[in-house]
Amino acid sequence: MALDPFTLLVLTTAMAAASALYLVAEWSSVRERSLLLWSAGFGIIAVGSTLALLRSSGHLLIGIWFSNGMLIGAHWLFLAGVAKFTRTRLPRAWWLLPVVWLAMLWLPGGPWWSKAMLGVQSLLIAVITLRAGLLLRPHGGALNVGAAQLRVVLLAHGLFYLAKAASALVPEAFINLASFGGAVILVSLVEGVMAIMLLAMSMTGTERHRREERIAQIAARDPLTGLDNRRALYLRAPTLLAQASPASPGALLLIDIDHFKQVNDLHGHHAGDVLLVTLSDLIRGVLPPGALAARLGGDEFVILLRGVTDAAAQALGQDLREAFSQQAREMFATPEPVSLSIGAALFDRPDTELSQGLKRADEALYASKRKGRDRMEVEKVRPATAE
Repeated sequence: MALDPFTLLVLTTAMAAASALYLVAEWSSVRERSLLLWSAGFGIIAVGSTLALLRSSGHLLIGIWFSNGMLIGAHWLFLAGVAKFTRTRLPRAWWLLPVVWLAMLWLPGGPWWSKAMLGVQSLLIAVITLRAGLLLRPHGGALNVGAAQLRVVLLAHGLFYLAKAASALVPEAFINLASFGGAVILVSLVEGVMAIMLLAMSMTGTERHRREERIAQIAARDPLTGLDNRRALYLRAPTLLAQASPASPGALLLIDIDHFKQVNDLHGHHAGDVLLVTLSDLIRGVLPPGALAARLGGDEFVILLRGVTDAAAQALGQDLREAFSQQAREMFATPEPVSLSIGAALFDRPDTELSQGLKRADEALYASKRKGRDRMEVEKVRPATAE
């Protein structure tokens, strides 16, 4: 099959329509607005390509300027979709781009019309597409696989249109938009077919990978408090434990709420849930950078610290106990004071296992319970056994 302009337009129309339908189908399960915006962009390309096909067949329903404008509008929707994905608010200046294009319609006809229209149209698409690609940059973390692929495709597509705009300045270049004539137009049509396929695939992957990341985050979170759950703690703790050394020791704090059952019995289980959420918020408030916090279950919580001294770990536990006791006292009246008992285990070796640390912290926790509750006991680092 010869890759003449008519055949390439047919392929563009079919692929754009298929991409639009595919993204709508993906949206029906993911419900992300970015997918709808991208789908609308492909739908506009399909309509514009259909009009161009009719024109090339002799059905002059409307000028070629309309199809060009639709192509610019489609790329603007791609930018809007990326902005929605990255939660970026686009400045109002971006709405002026259609005005620039409409101003082109006032240009008088002439032999240079195709070059001028091609240059301005290509420059507008290049600016829009490059901006969309630059929006997909890491913000405090790495891009997911789909977003990274989409960024590369958008930047490559934008650079192509930048080069295409520059080609309009080449003397004696054969460009005829009205009849789709010239090498530049043919190359552009080939690139367009490839770009549609790659953009649709990477756009779908972008939201799909985000959805998978969200599912993984949900699986790792305690649904009530939003802290890590036991599974996430066991997955993430080894990395932190491996950083321990005599020069940079760590600490594991096991926390239990004293007289928690009284709150449930006297005020209901909802009150107990509120108390658990209160404690989790306080834990987040005292948690230093690089530390881990998790809810083991019931009213038991864990804080895993790195690079802390014995005094620093005790100060953190003391601040947490005092803040929680005050809030619990203000929230719920109970015969026995609701407070925290904390057991801490210090470690300074990279071969420490989480289960060993939890066992030592549990022993310290029960020591604090035996000594009257509302206190923190610390088990010191145990020296290595000589062989």
